[in-house]
Amino acid sequence: MLEKLKGLALRYEDLQAQLSDPAVYGDAGRLKKLNREMKELEPVAAGWRDWEAAERRRTEAEKLLHDPDFRELAQEELSAAKAELRRLEEQLRILLLPRDPDDNRSVVLELRGGVGGEEGALFAASLLRMYTMYAQSKGWKLDVVSLNETELGGVKECSVLVEGEGAYSRLKFESGVHRVQRVPETESGGRIHTSAATAAVLPAAEDVDIEINPKDLQIDTYRSSGAGGQHVNKTESAIRITHLPSGLVVECQDERSQYKNKDKAMRVLRSRLYDLALKKRDDAEAARRRNQVGSGDRSERIRTYNFPQGRVTDHRIGLTLYKIGAIMDGDLDELIDALAAADQAERLKGGAG
Repeated sequence: MLEKLKGLALRYEDLQAQLSDPAVYGDAGRLKKLNREMKELEPVAAGWRDWEAAERRRTEAEKLLHDPDFRELAQEELSAAKAELRRLEEQLRILLLPRDPDDNRSVVLELRGGVGGEEGALFAASLLRMYTMYAQSKGWKLDVVSLNETELGGVKECSVLVEGEGAYSRLKFESGVHRVQRVPETESGGRIHTSAATAAVLPAAEDVDIEINPKDLQIDTYRSSGAGGQHVNKTESAIRITHLPSGLVVECQDERSQYKNKDKAMRVLRSRLYDLALKKRDDAEAARRRNQVGSGDRSERIRTYNFPQGRVTDHRIGLTLYKIGAIMDGDLDELIDALAAADQAERLKGGAG
């Protein structure tokens, strides 16, 4: 492990030297690639420097043990240095875990109202608001691709693009069934209802990831309309794309421009096809999937939002937080940090890296 860390630290120094060369700034592609690699290696290089400093302290303390005047002080310093080395080695082990190659990608987030009819759709609308506020807090751009609403403002189904560095690394734990327990506004007797909504988080695919043959596509245009017929567009700007080999259908009616709607729909289609390709790959690596926190299966119940008790429970890691108001307002970092830490722990236990 230490040899690997030393090699990565040397690579970081090499990248620094390359970026100090003015010639690099004339090649935008190379500059972007070097900056991205340097940013990824920065925590490893910093951790290695800290480890080297702690190792020097340990060596110096061991030398002083032979001096009667400094033995007691050296013993304290040695214990502190050894503890620091253990802490840093654990931290560096985590940094050396194989990164998910999709972590830096943007996201296609799909939400659907589930069990509970109208109440499930209303909760899907609450989740859309929650993720919109979380994206805003991260400085990400959120763009609605398609939105199918109910008469009461619930979400039957929707697709949104969340664009921003690291969006997938944070949102990938959100796939699955989100269950809600609350008194619906439509309930006159004050009884608590249980309903659900489903989230699917797909890494956004680039053009180079998935090649689509235009002959495999059936593209239909139609007039867009919202719930109850509002927002009716008089021109046929809405787009429906059917990928004939897979049977996948994507619609987009958010923009007034047919071209923009087609562009958004193609991005979602690429991401769904990329997701299918990833699932085939992951099926071949079933043992690795079992070691992760949650399977990402959309049928897996991952979380319960209990409004009367003000709590949110994540069933995968047994974490309960009593701050449902803040969470529904997009304060998701505590939940996501805990899920990411549990995922790291599982992968370390599984011997990854």
